[in-house]
Order: sequence, then C-alpha cells, then structure tokens
Amino acid sequence: MKVSPFAGKPAEPSKLVNVPKLITAYYTEIPDPSVPEQRVTFGTSGHRGSAFQKAFNEWHILAISQAICLYRRQQKIDGPMFLGMDTHALSMPAFASALEVLAANGVDVMIAEDDEYTPTPVVSHAILTYNRGRKTGLADGVV
Repeated sequence: MKVSPFAGKPAEPSKLVNVPKLITAYYTEIPDPSVPEQRVTFGTSGHRGSAFQKAFNEWHILAISQAICLYRRQQKIDGPMFLGMDTHALSMPAFASALEVLAANGVDVMIAEDDEYTPTPVVSHAILTYNRGRKTGLADGVV
C-alpha cells in the first residue's frame, strides 16, 4: 500500500473542512430527488454523503428518521430506541434532527447523559444489555 506524503504530518489549513460552513449547508441546502447523487444512499456503514453536495443534510435525516418510525410501527416494535452520535462534524446536528422526529412520533428515546459521544459499539452494547432476558419491549438503535 502506498503511504500518503501527508501521513503523520499536521494538515495544511487549505485541506481542512470549514465546519461552520458544513453545518450551515446541512441545514440550508435542499436536495433534489431527481438528482441521483443527492438521494439518500446507504453503504456498509450507513448513510453517507456530504452536505456540500446536498447528499447528507437535514432533509435526509428527517426522512430516514420518519421511515424508521414507520417501520417500527409496522413491525410493532415498542421498546426504546437508543440514539447515538459519534465525532463526525455533522453527527450532533443529525442527532438533533433525528431526536426531533423520534420524539414527535412518540418513540421512547434513550440518549447519553451530557451529550456524550456514543458510537456504534456503545449503542450496540446498550441494546444487548437492555434486551438481555426480555421477550417483549425490545430495544433497537441508530447512530
């Protein structure tokens, strides 16, 4: 494997993402569903995209969260949902958007105290611990 010449060195300012601008794009850019690159897409690690390209923004998270609520209702999933967030720049805004939809749909949402980061392995562990020994009211989760 080729090693990047930038490996082990501080990033140049021109290579850094403008996080305030990225968060603004998350809330203000409106995707066009007729443009395939702006639609919700899932990879092996979930929904991916960039707010700058209208491929990951609040519209996407609201739609995904509502779809999760509809699925839970159809499948009669009535246990709590563990909602996590990681250290990505848009994780906190996405967390807030998802929480709003889940709460509006009456989902019992479990979140970490003090807005602590809760990456996927932490959420998975919390779900397994909660569900241990239960037959009904099983929990699920999303990050």
